[in-house]
Amino acid sequence: MKAQQVRDLDEHELKTKVHEIQEQVFRLRFQMRMGQTDGLKKLRIMKKDLARVYTELRARELAGAKG
Repeated sequence: MKAQQVRDLDEHELKTKVHEIQEQVFRLRFQMRMGQTDGLKKLRIMKKDLARVYTELRARELAGAKG
């Protein structure tokens, strides 16, 4: 997910995206522990996407506090 795609989402969609990514990360980690997959690259990508979403949520929170 690109940064511009994250910026285009509204706050509700961002919170939904956080929940979805967290669920995917949990399942992928579980599969990796069980030896069913070796999705380390996918895990890294999802963690970066999660960071982008959190960053955008925080930026909006700070912008709302200033205005």
